[in-house]
Amino acid sequence: MAKPARVRKAVFPVAGMGTRFLPATKAVPKEMLPVVDKPVVQYAVEEAKEAGIEQFIFVTGRGKGVIEDHFDHAYELEALLSARDKTAELDSLLEGLPPTGSVSFTRQQRPLGLGHAVWCARHFVGDEPFAVLLPDDLLVGKPGALAQMMETYDEVGGGVVIAAEERKPEEIHRYGVIDPGATSGRTISVKDVVEKPKREDAPSNMRIVGRYILPPEIFTDLDRGETGAGGEIQLTDSMRRLIGDFPFHAVNVKGDWFDCGDKAGFLQANIAVGLQRPDIAPVLKPLLKKYLG
Repeated sequence: MAKPARVRKAVFPVAGMGTRFLPATKAVPKEMLPVVDKPVVQYAVEEAKEAGIEQFIFVTGRGKGVIEDHFDHAYELEALLSARDKTAELDSLLEGLPPTGSVSFTRQQRPLGLGHAVWCARHFVGDEPFAVLLPDDLLVGKPGALAQMMETYDEVGGGVVIAAEERKPEEIHRYGVIDPGATSGRTISVKDVVEKPKREDAPSNMRIVGRYILPPEIFTDLDRGETGAGGEIQLTDSMRRLIGDFPFHAVNVKGDWFDCGDKAGFLQANIAVGLQRPDIAPVLKPLLKKYLG
């Protein structure tokens, strides 16, 4: 089996309004809400860097300029930290920055769905495979989700690779769901994908998590502008139409997923990350015991 083309580019759809977190997101993009001391979007970028991504493409919307500022140098702040010998704080700023010239921004001018947001990045991606990372989905664990998916991508010869996890049947209507075929370890052959099915119609309890490796041919299908669930252009629908033309696999990724687009999931993520931090865990553990009785 020939080794598939290397995945060098990643798309980050960050144009959402964040209405579930109002009023906090009235002036602050939901992707900039912190999990402990880093914004959610930074975790996704660090995951992509770990997986070998070289080009970072952000699809933004109105009021999202602060995301662009976050991934740029803040010279006054850096100079102040350097002058005051705050090395740890300075390092924390610089280590999160992608290399110069590796970041691009484009706008999704109308909220027409995830498929449309990905389509907006087509000229930056060009004619090569690419990854998509939804910052709302945060994986706590190493290696990161995309690194695990890259390994599968090489093993199966490319095509479409998505992340998946098991959910309770009563939750499955909220997500894209896979119809699983043969399984080898954590790699699952995908026979079909369905966006937000009714519980009784769901083909499994494996939901699609916000990580994808996609061939550039998906843009041809997205060009159709065909709407699906919710009247939006759904990425799941275009992926579905690639089945049969490309290898299609899901990876049941190792680690704990947290839905940071949900208030309870966001709080869970903060607790989980805090408990992994040696500077926070000793204080956090007794606090949790206190409030849990």
